[in-house]
Amino acid sequence: MVNYIEAATAPAKNTGAIRIYGQDAFAGMRKACQLTARCLDELAAIVGPGVPTDTIDRFVFEFGMDHGAYPATLNYRGYMKSSCTSINHVVCHGIPNDKPLREGDIVNIDVTYVLEGWHGDSSRMYPVGEIKRSAERLLEVTYESLMRGIAAVHPGARTGAIGEAIQVYAEGERCSVVRDFCGHGVGSLFHDSPNILHYGRASDGPELREGMIFTIEPMINLGKPHVKVLGDGWTAVTRDRSLSAQYEHTVGVTATGCEIFTLSPGGLDRPGLPPLQG
Repeated sequence: MVNYIEAATAPAKNTGAIRIYGQDAFAGMRKACQLTARCLDELAAIVGPGVPTDTIDRFVFEFGMDHGAYPATLNYRGYMKSSCTSINHVVCHGIPNDKPLREGDIVNIDVTYVLEGWHGDSSRMYPVGEIKRSAERLLEVTYESLMRGIAAVHPGARTGAIGEAIQVYAEGERCSVVRDFCGHGVGSLFHDSPNILHYGRASDGPELREGMIFTIEPMINLGKPHVKVLGDGWTAVTRDRSLSAQYEHTVGVTATGCEIFTLSPGGLDRPGLPPLQG
């Protein structure tokens, strides 16, 4: 049985109940998420061949500090960086280091800022210089998967409708959907209920209700969906070493659909890719 609870009266921990937020919370989330989106916009001019991911991470930390925000990942369960940078066959949770990016790489940068108690969580893919057409196509399919998942959000639907929309499209494009990681409730907590699976059936999962806030963040592979976590306890990679991509938005369920809190203010939701037609 799924329980829903008014966020204003909920305990400050994940109890398994789904929080229902009010308009004040939506306003706070807009501020936090737009700060994250602005940071990701700025990174489009920084990512390039020869740039170490530590340089990206340092920028994320300093940008947050300059705007009164703290990176949620820093010191989270022992994680010691302000962002995640996942390159090529790294599915998620790649740890920034001093190794420079190379021409032809693709990198996901995942940033969450805590601003005035609200968590703004988003990630984007960045091509590093000129990339192969197969990599570009993976980015296009992954972004479209995200947007199809978002289009399925409205009160009365179930979370499974998000997963079905993503899975049907991605697999129809001869790609695979990672099962090991999922989206999640977010707001006053970094990770909260419900889990948002990126595969499944429209009839599965809890009902979406106005006031819910969560991330949608499909990880799509060119090869098979299977992943493994490396010895550092964080870095997840494709078992077959095929390329993987991910885009992520934070959304809030409204009376008629949803609001995307993390849209790019500069129109850079898919940096480095050709403009969408229409």
